[in-house]
Amino acid sequence: MIRIVLPTDFSKNAWHAIKYATFLFEQSPCTFSIIHAHQVSPSGLISAMSKEHDTRLHEITIKESERILNKIVKHLNRINKVQGHKFEGVMVADSLLNAIGREVIDKDADYIVMGTQGASGLSEIFLGSNTVSVIKNINFCPIIAVPDSYNFSAFNEILFAANFKHLYQRVELQPLLDLAKLRKARINVIHINVEEELDEEQLQLKKLLHNLLGDKNIVFEEFDYHPNIALKINDVTEKKNAGLIAMLNSKHSFFKGLTREPVVKKVAFKSKIPFLVLPEVE
Repeated sequence: MIRIVLPTDFSKNAWHAIKYATFLFEQSPCTFSIIHAHQVSPSGLISAMSKEHDTRLHEITIKESERILNKIVKHLNRINKVQGHKFEGVMVADSLLNAIGREVIDKDADYIVMGTQGASGLSEIFLGSNTVSVIKNINFCPIIAVPDSYNFSAFNEILFAANFKHLYQRVELQPLLDLAKLRKARINVIHINVEEELDEEQLQLKKLLHNLLGDKNIVFEEFDYHPNIALKINDVTEKKNAGLIAMLNSKHSFFKGLTREPVVKKVAFKSKIPFLVLPEVE
């Protein structure tokens, strides 16, 4: 039984991510926890009257959120015909980040699947503020970020961007291997050359990665140097018939630059396919 956490703010983007999750895991029994977080009403208001008004408004908002969440869960349980799929709604009075983290730990979740756009909704931003916050702070669960424009369909390849500067561990790669097996997809390890040739340590780490991934349905590809790794990865992604691109969120990866503030201000990484972030195990 795979356990998936699906954050929702009831937006079209969040609904798209929910639909994608049911598609991605259509071959496996799953429990989908659809979680909605709401902040507790602020205290210390100007007057008792305004505080009472704020409390009433807060209660109305919570009840409406509960109604919408229950409606979504009932709808999914009614229309989803995949045997072994179960949907549950979770309302949490906390920040989104705390709510997701607690749900992942309490349910021993295998993946978080969420939309990419944050509150800004700007088209040039791939990773919205909420997604960036989750990736930066929840480093104990794989996260799949789903672009709102992605039209999902069957795929036979998963890209794994690597720079051969990390001592890979099997547990870090297992979520990637599990997805490849589930979708019967090939893993294509792509490396963008940022040096004339790999040094001895990189060669050893590449060999280790190859051993951990195995020989079955695995390929390695090298690509010419490009000064902007993000742009090059985008270019490679668009030329492949891949359904997912994965990266390890390690201290050596260029990915760290994607989550620095201000959010994605100068970064050109705008993947058109879902983006799997694998947590580093230290």
